[in-house]
Amino acid sequence: MKKTNIQKLAIAGLFCALAVVGSLFSFPVFGSRCAPVQHMVNVLCAVILGPGYGVTVAFTASLIRNILGLGSLMAFPGSMFGAFISGIAYKKTGKLTLAFIGEVAGTSILGGLAAYPVAVLLMGTPAASVAFYAYVIPFLISTAGGTILAAVIVLSLKKTKTLDRITNMLNGRN
Repeated sequence: MKKTNIQKLAIAGLFCALAVVGSLFSFPVFGSRCAPVQHMVNVLCAVILGPGYGVTVAFTASLIRNILGLGSLMAFPGSMFGAFISGIAYKKTGKLTLAFIGEVAGTSILGGLAAYPVAVLLMGTPAASVAFYAYVIPFLISTAGGTILAAVIVLSLKKTKTLDRITNMLNGRN
């Protein structure tokens, strides 16, 4: 049991590092910086580690990105909602398609809507200058790209049965 937790923590650390380094590959879309690697990591965490680790990795990567000046406060709602919904959808159903849809819907809709109060209350954006739904489209663009990357990786791992071996190992099954 303890070995499994250490393995999960080590993999979570690697995913966090990948998300931070991957944020160097980002591009501006309207009022947001889109970082598709974060969304790829969200799906991988959701499928391999589960929703708790997914949200923790998303939060930690967002925090490190902000400390290093590689992101904005939008990184928090832009990553955490998708990681959570993706993880819950996969945990409850075991269906990869729902993990992918959960990431896109969680990030674009919930994260996009949650970004509005972050922008207005924490970043000083005048409320009149930005619509409540203004971040939905930029977040959708970012998460769609990252989810497509994740789908290619996860479906390849599934096809070669590597995904099953990884999850069995992490869950203490041989």
